[in-house]
Amino acid sequence: MAFKVTLVSTSPIDGQKPGTSGLRKKVKVFKQPNYLENFVQATFNALTPEKVKGATLVVSGDGRYYSKDAVQYFAFEEGLYNFPSLAKSATVTYLIIIKMAAANGVRRVWVGKNTLMSTPAVSAVIRERSGADGSKATGAFILTASHNPGGPTEVRSVSVDFGIKYNMENGGPAPESITDKIYENTKTIKEYPIAEDLPNVDVSAIGVTSFEGPEGKFDVEVFDSADDYVKLMKSIFGFESIRKLLSSPKFTFCYDALHGVAGAYAHRIFVEELGAQESALLNCVPKEDFGGGHPDPNLTYAKELVARMGLGKSDTGGEPPEFGAAADGDADRNMILVAIIAANAIEAIPYFSSGLKGVARSMPTSAALDVVAKSLNLKFFEVPTGWKFFGNLMDAGMCSVCGEESFGTGSDHIREKDGIWAVLAWMSILAHKNKDSIDGDTKLVTVEDIVRQHWATYGRHYYTRYDYENVDAGKAKELMEHLVKLQSSIPEVNKIVKGIRSDVANVSSADEFEYKDPVDGSISKHQGIRYLFEDGSRLVFRLSGTGSEGATIRLYIEQYEKDASKIGRESQEALSPLVDIALKLSKMEEFTGRSAPTVIT
Repeated sequence: MAFKVTLVSTSPIDGQKPGTSGLRKKVKVFKQPNYLENFVQATFNALTPEKVKGATLVVSGDGRYYSKDAVQYFAFEEGLYNFPSLAKSATVTYLIIIKMAAANGVRRVWVGKNTLMSTPAVSAVIRERSGADGSKATGAFILTASHNPGGPTEVRSVSVDFGIKYNMENGGPAPESITDKIYENTKTIKEYPIAEDLPNVDVSAIGVTSFEGPEGKFDVEVFDSADDYVKLMKSIFGFESIRKLLSSPKFTFCYDALHGVAGAYAHRIFVEELGAQESALLNCVPKEDFGGGHPDPNLTYAKELVARMGLGKSDTGGEPPEFGAAADGDADRNMILVAIIAANAIEAIPYFSSGLKGVARSMPTSAALDVVAKSLNLKFFEVPTGWKFFGNLMDAGMCSVCGEESFGTGSDHIREKDGIWAVLAWMSILAHKNKDSIDGDTKLVTVEDIVRQHWATYGRHYYTRYDYENVDAGKAKELMEHLVKLQSSIPEVNKIVKGIRSDVANVSSADEFEYKDPVDGSISKHQGIRYLFEDGSRLVFRLSGTGSEGATIRLYIEQYEKDASKIGRESQEALSPLVDIALKLSKMEEFTGRSAPTVIT
């Protein structure tokens, strides 16, 4: 089957600057003519020729809704493409990228069956998969807006988002040197090539479809990414010990995929490989609108899991499961504590049996990991928010386990955060702690037991995050400038602090976080505002780049407690003094007009 290449004239579109997690915008923004095409071509133009011509690329994502209106525009109203029988609007987006890849001289494209592939699975495929001819992927277009909602309509003023990002040959997100080039290219783009007459590919059927173009052969291979991902997980964890734990009538388990792409892997791993009951899986059928929910695995949005775990306001009846976890839309985030994984990894996870190279966390993340690293004499790194900073350390052999505050945890097996990996890590720890207790009448060691033992050993870090979403960007900037200005005089800051609450420690230092990468020497500035207290407590203020509209102010509040008599307090009680200080010191309500945050986690 042959195809021709057509050059389509276009012009720059404002606002196509990718952030740390790619380009995320409201669906209606992606509806604009040439919006997707401009960004894809700007990405191709930012890559070196050998990463495009003759290369192998992965194109997949979380299956979120692209919008039926966008399908009608691209496929029918303008007559640009001939997709007569599409069942899913997202499929149009994939086919556009495939047609543009062919026109740019890409040799082959790998697509997950039904276009579904989690972000960690994409990273694994880039790093681990080899084609029948020995080909290896040099990068990937991942279509996801991660934990942001998706769907065809906006309900209750919730932003419905779409997103796209590019991952490099190491499996990790494109570095700033590439994303900066992409953005510059979007400001000057005049045309893009596309194989308009490339026949459609059935992405629901596994197999290879070959075409012939001006530059030679072009293949599209549809495959089941779960095969590669399961193989990788089995090389990391002791599945037999986890299977034995799950088979015990004393252990119950619940996993909520929030109707994200994690559901495509959950049944295969937890049910087929590990023997869990089908009833242990919640919302594991991927849906393009995430079932109308918000695919962010926190206590606010993972409502069914919270209820089943007995953490809700109403009594659900019956005993809650021993262990529960949730994943976000693209399966890279989860409700897991990285410090506890790091503290138990060597003895509980075969992959780490020879030791940890080092550990790292993003700056706003709880400092619990710091204490573990110091106690175990591990290399420790504090990096800006963005998984690419962890990737640099891992590529250099300096880091094994890492985590960020947005429920993201991972290791050097890939170059992305990995929600299912984190769940399996916790199950491995539980299996190890209970290796002598599974049989017989001995009570199992629970997650609570492990956490309380961790606190007794390392102290407790009470921690919370306040998100103020869709704040006026100008007001958000003024708030941050106010906080930076206050830092010029620590004595004055302490005077204000003591005037608010006299029962807290003094501020010992304050700064705007700056990071020099120990691998490449690059410097990242303005990465968040910190107020550090003498007792190890912290206040952090940061503008997030993961929203699609307005500004999101994130406030992180952390109280460190070493006194064994005080580690059992309720978090709200322990954090109350610092919350009071943070809101008044920042003049949060004055600048934002908000009397309460949008979300508390």
